[in-house]
Amino acid sequence: MKNRNISKINRFLLIGALAIGTLGSCKKDFLDRLPQGRMTEDDLTAGALESKVFGLYSGLRNEAISGLPYIAVHNIRADDADKGSLPSDGADAEAIFDNFQYSTDFWLINSYWSGHYTFINLANIVIDDGEAIEAPDDATMVNIAEAKFFRAFAYFNLVRAFGEVPLITNKIVETTDAVKPKSTIDEIYALIDKDLEEAAAILPAEKDWGGTYPGRITKGAANALQAKTFAARKRWSSMLAAAESVINSGQYDLSVPFNEIFRENRENSKESVFEIQAFYEQGTTNLGLTYASRQGVRGSGEWDLGWGWNVPNEILAGAFEEGDPRKDATLLYTGRINAPYNETLPSGLPRPYWNKKVYTDPAIRRSTGSRQGEWFNFRVIRYADVVLLAAEAANELGQTEKALNYLELVRSRARGTADVLPRVTTTAQAAIRNAIRHERQVELGMENERFFDLVRWEIDVQTLHAAGKTGYQIRNRYLPIPQTEIDKSGGVLIQNPDY
Repeated sequence: MKNRNISKINRFLLIGALAIGTLGSCKKDFLDRLPQGRMTEDDLTAGALESKVFGLYSGLRNEAISGLPYIAVHNIRADDADKGSLPSDGADAEAIFDNFQYSTDFWLINSYWSGHYTFINLANIVIDDGEAIEAPDDATMVNIAEAKFFRAFAYFNLVRAFGEVPLITNKIVETTDAVKPKSTIDEIYALIDKDLEEAAAILPAEKDWGGTYPGRITKGAANALQAKTFAARKRWSSMLAAAESVINSGQYDLSVPFNEIFRENRENSKESVFEIQAFYEQGTTNLGLTYASRQGVRGSGEWDLGWGWNVPNEILAGAFEEGDPRKDATLLYTGRINAPYNETLPSGLPRPYWNKKVYTDPAIRRSTGSRQGEWFNFRVIRYADVVLLAAEAANELGQTEKALNYLELVRSRARGTADVLPRVTTTAQAAIRNAIRHERQVELGMENERFFDLVRWEIDVQTLHAAGKTGYQIRNRYLPIPQTEIDKSGGVLIQNPDY
């Protein structure tokens, strides 16, 4: 269980929220936001960026970055997940994210857009102010590197979600500074590549900065995100090099049993490459996330654990090989007793399955006086994801033995001591490719990867149609740009094709 006292470590990452607060209503429009104050370059000194970096870590707890908009865009659109909850709860969202009847003015999409650009502006402030310092010290250079990682992370989310988007690389001083036309996908990735390369060159290599600052961004996080961006573009050699930089760093491993990865007492483990921090004490400190509550079991009384959105469906349940222990560590079952806490979910809940990767410890629910999981960290990038990316890249490069060895690392951890999940021994590239794709689905189920995997593998249409999501078309790879943003721009922004 997470230490209920705020340690010096957690103060570093969380105290910024006390001064800065949350980033405002998820329905506010980015272009409506005015500067909160101005600082001249003469006001800045080396080391002066730390409080602004606190604001960036605080910004990760914005609903658009780690709450329902993120979950809807990244996971509900997959073949093996559904909107969930009650049919009457968010029927408009179900039409959009399960059936791909996209709207050009829907609050979850609007929030995702504006929240990410607000976050980008926070990063731009750090970068611009840092680069204005005449003689930056090492700490300032690290602060700038952290901001570049976060800017790359936000733009990677946006380019996958919308395709071409405006590229804003300077802090917003006047509202008109945010009014820009769309940049090409290549231009956006060029900025992402540059930011991550520069961040990786400066950020500390040691995970959690040698145990001093759990959750703080490292070289490994930058290289892992690089691997993911290269995967989206099928740049296999660069993808393998970036993934192996993480693997060879010695900072991460697969030592945590799979069924323990998502427990509170395993937060910031050796499995974690990028993890958003949360802290909550009822009545005293709420620096928490909504990530767990938006997906928690939708019941009543003691089983009112959340909104019940984003649930696994029969496709994910059926994807696991016989005896795969990961199935019961991914699915929470209605009407059944569930490990590890031996709680029996009541029958008659609106969905047969729930996301067990946000299943909270009942002892913490009791100690905090809350059932909503505000204290639950969000694992954004896990080491297993990186290992599977290395396996995929190696296979595409014809390095069969290396691909199989990386694949086996993940299967071996999942297998444990059980006589299940036999080693994959085929040497045929296509068969290995299918095995790796299957492994990504079951290892990373409900972790916001599946939809974008289907798109980059170019099997999204047939896979989603086979799942009964027949409203999906190629154009649905990208969301429509919010019409409110187009209107605010005076037509400078142009809607995505076919919308």
